[in-house]
Amino acid sequence: MASLGVEAEQEPLLGHSIPGSREWDIIETEEHYKSRWRSIRILYLTMFLSSVGFSIVLMSIWPYLQKIDQTADASFLGWVIASFSLGQMVASPIFGLWSNYRPRKEPLTVSILISVAANCLYAYVQVPASHNKYYMLVARGLVGFGAGNVAVIRSYIAGATSLQERTSSMANTSACQALGFILGPASTDEVQVPQGNIDQVAVVATNVLFFVILFIFALFETIVTPLTMDMYAWTREQAVLYDGIILAALGVEAVIIFMGIKLLSKKVGERAILLGGLIVIWVGFFILLPWGHQFPKIQWEDLHNNSIPNTTFGEIIITLWKIPREDHNEGPTGCPVEQAWCLYTPMIHLAQFLTSAVLIGIGYPSCNVMSYTLYSKILGPKPQGMYMGWLTASGSAARILGPVFISQVYAAWGPRWAFSLVCGIVVLTITLLGVVYRRLIAFSVRHGRIQE
Repeated sequence: MASLGVEAEQEPLLGHSIPGSREWDIIETEEHYKSRWRSIRILYLTMFLSSVGFSIVLMSIWPYLQKIDQTADASFLGWVIASFSLGQMVASPIFGLWSNYRPRKEPLTVSILISVAANCLYAYVQVPASHNKYYMLVARGLVGFGAGNVAVIRSYIAGATSLQERTSSMANTSACQALGFILGPASTDEVQVPQGNIDQVAVVATNVLFFVILFIFALFETIVTPLTMDMYAWTREQAVLYDGIILAALGVEAVIIFMGIKLLSKKVGERAILLGGLIVIWVGFFILLPWGHQFPKIQWEDLHNNSIPNTTFGEIIITLWKIPREDHNEGPTGCPVEQAWCLYTPMIHLAQFLTSAVLIGIGYPSCNVMSYTLYSKILGPKPQGMYMGWLTASGSAARILGPVFISQVYAAWGPRWAFSLVCGIVVLTITLLGVVYRRLIAFSVRHGRIQE
């Protein structure tokens, strides 16, 4: 019995069957259906707990880094933050490929053990006598490496979706065969499904779309706190509180979108929703462009000796993690004078910002879930571990480059240039989607198993 269990675990979720074979026509049993969804719910919980842990730790990185190593500066913080996504980007294809040839529990177990060990290291990085910041860098990188198991989880869930589609398709095929028995014999080509390869152009295009979607939201998350502190003269405490409430509201909005988008996709299709989501995102960032003649409050207190100090990338991204000064004062508020654009760029009104946040909160989850759904359908009933690994890696790269891009552009040229460039990126993405629109179809549709 044990050997049978091991053999079953080593089989791909969709088995080794090919279209047209006898095994292909076997419809999933009720027992297998319940077991499959039990596993999916466990994996959902795993991803949820991982995301919660990431969010909790992220807020404490900067004060913790300052406490354990006084030599750590703002620029080093950028490397610590990026190390998580770098680790995940490296690990995702590895774990995905591993799950294609071995039982999925192996990469999942190893990745969880790595995450536990990495978090223990993170908890004790203050113990060594020196070089503590480098231990933290390694710890966060290993946590990200362990988080690469999301590729395995996505491949399982995507495979389960394909299995559900295949089961439904086989049921329809059986009905058609019965109808054919009444009306007359059907040709072999009408019953069997030709085997075909995956459309690699569609795969690459979807990876690019997924990258841009996560890139856009990552830069939005990064810029929220500096933007609100500059535009509305919020203190650090106010910015953390108010922006936290805004992002929490966007999370609730995303849940509602996820619940309603399933019904909408059945009526208009995934591609149309993806296109509509990108358009909504473009409108959201266009609204963020500063207009009018009202300017933000200037933070003159930081101007000394009639000189404008240089601002590094780390000092911009650091704003959210800054701790109060030793005198417990919040310090000056407003747009820092070292950002020269503060003197001539109109402010973004709060109504503009909130309207933009609502629109981006609608467009991002719509694009995210539709790009992932299309990707899994394009891959079809084949082992998806390696492909899901590349998809996860592209998302990790987006979370690395998004904050770097927006921080550099925002600090140097201000929100008008930053959001104009984002609008341009979205336009190029919409153009790419239009070019490959007809190719973004399910594997079963492409090879004639079912009609679109």
